[in-house]
Amino acid sequence: MAPRANWKGCLKLSLVSCAVALYPATSSSARVRFHTLNRETGNRVKRQFIDAETGEVVESDQQVKGYEVGKGSFILMEEEELEAVRIESTHTIDIESFVPRDQVDERYLDTPYYIAPDDKVAQEAFAVIRDSMQEKGRAGVARVVMARRERMVLLEPLGKGILATLLRYPYEVRGEEAYFEDIPELKLPAEMKNLAGHIIETKAADFEPSQFEDRYEKAVIELIRSKQGGKAPKAPDAPKPSNVVNLMEALRCSIAADRGKGASKKAPAKASARRAPAKSAAKKSRTAARSPARKAS
Repeated sequence: MAPRANWKGCLKLSLVSCAVALYPATSSSARVRFHTLNRETGNRVKRQFIDAETGEVVESDQQVKGYEVGKGSFILMEEEELEAVRIESTHTIDIESFVPRDQVDERYLDTPYYIAPDDKVAQEAFAVIRDSMQEKGRAGVARVVMARRERMVLLEPLGKGILATLLRYPYEVRGEEAYFEDIPELKLPAEMKNLAGHIIETKAADFEPSQFEDRYEKAVIELIRSKQGGKAPKAPDAPKPSNVVNLMEALRCSIAADRGKGASKKAPAKASARRAPAKSAAKKSRTAARSPARKAS
């Protein structure tokens, strides 16, 4: 079954345009979903809008949008009025500029979509736009209207198609200053940074999303299966208490734990529990480097 497009329209670069379709690049349909039930009857319940003052149910034909201009004072907005101010470029993705991809702040990235040509006639123009971005190493910044809202969108070549990522507006992104201003400037001991750096190196890996596991989702599915089979749900294992009392000790224990798991890389000489004279520490470091790592228990 062919994927269903969320949006169809025209991709436009100056006087070059082509018919395209927009498809969602992500999905949440595989997640476990629950219905809200009446505990006594087992029947599903439905939501209703209740008048906050009278307590009466407000049917859908009596509901209207309102913008609060003061406490308890609203301006009513009819659907016809909102429809009348729709942006004209509803069916056009108009590319306005091309920017270096590394200049795009990741915080502005929102929802990803795939763009593909919508018919054979559009394929050549689509390929020209896609390949030109690829050769120049730039991403397109465009405008598109989706669900009545005009959104900025970032366009990037992706295989045979184009990846379109909706962008947040500046007023939707919070600045970091207010959250970080109370963090003091600290001069960390070199030994502490060496230990932390060693841990990072031992855990270095390539980015592999296929290795991600939603452990909560898995646990929920196991819980459902247990209850479906009439079994009592298994209580989760309680976290083991830690005996680490300070940061330096925590770093050393982390390295020791990695060695116990068969980590191939060795900790630097400064990882020793006591600070030794330079000559003695170097000798111990060479000895430790020749010693095989302990096998996992």
